Amino acid sequence: MDAVTRTGSGRARGLLIFDGDCGFCTTSARFATRWVDRRSRYDIQPWQQVDLGRFGLTEQDCIEAAQFVRPDGSVASAHLAIAEGLKHGAPLWRPLGHLVTLPGISWVAGRVYTWVADHRYALPGGTPACAPTKPSDSGVAGSAARPQ
Repeated sequence: MDAVTRTGSGRARGLLIFDGDCGFCTTSARFATRWVDRRSRYDIQPWQQVDLGRFGLTEQDCIEAAQFVRPDGSVASAHLAIAEGLKHGAPLWRPLGHLVTLPGISWVAGRVYTWVADHRYALPGGTPACAPTKPSDSGVAGSAARPQ
């Protein structure tokens, strides 16, 4: 699936895009599939299997941060993408998604997301391939995209 898909009733669904080359990101996507969106209210796909140009995204956008394409086609990035996934998931997760977008909390969530993205290669499930900029490129891990 490479697009915002439609349900059997023709309703558009969202799409959470993650870095399929990153073990930490893949583990997080599996968690979302199992616990946040068990009923497949939206699709979860690695960017490597998505027609990114259709959504105005680049490979670099998706290496740096998760992306959520809303049913209307608009895109949320980084912590706001995660918030959208929560808001579109199972009812128990939705309040947390809204909480993440509140002023003040969103600022903190953005900083936490950036730290996690910058260090995902060192987190459970992560590998050196998870580094946003490979250590061999610059000697240090790169910085994740700042939320839009």
